[in-house]
Amino acid sequence: MAKIEKDIVVDVPVSVAYNQWTQFESFPEFMEGVKEVVQLDEKRLRWLTEIKGNDQEWEAEITNQVPDRHIAWRSVSGTPNAGSVRFQPEGQDKTKVSLELTYEPQDAAEKVGDALGFLERQVSADLERFKDFIESRGAPTGAWRGEVRGGQVEKS
Repeated sequence: MAKIEKDIVVDVPVSVAYNQWTQFESFPEFMEGVKEVVQLDEKRLRWLTEIKGNDQEWEAEITNQVPDRHIAWRSVSGTPNAGSVRFQPEGQDKTKVSLELTYEPQDAAEKVGDALGFLERQVSADLERFKDFIESRGAPTGAWRGEVRGGQVEKS
């Protein structure tokens, strides 16, 4: 599996950055190629993306979620991928957002794109768009403050 790790500092408090990230259905507003994310329940998401003109769909499960700290997921169907995002205070009203993504390129075109750093550049651009999105709003579009530990929803 290939792995990408990227960080960005956003000029909002941790709770604002975290709360916005829990609004998965808003991801198409700042993530290139993401056509739709549907929250199926508190820990399951259905993704629809377009990669090089081809639609790809998969279901992901949140395996760990701690408010204002961490969200981790893995695909349970479709395109194999997993990842996590961490939120750390970075001074007054600033948050370091650290994204880690692992994925399996599916065909020759994706393997070439991976070797050329296509997805790595896209992830960087997506984080920049997230920064612009949340900083321009100043407040999240919503929030989910529940916890998921070991794949089990603990509270909501």
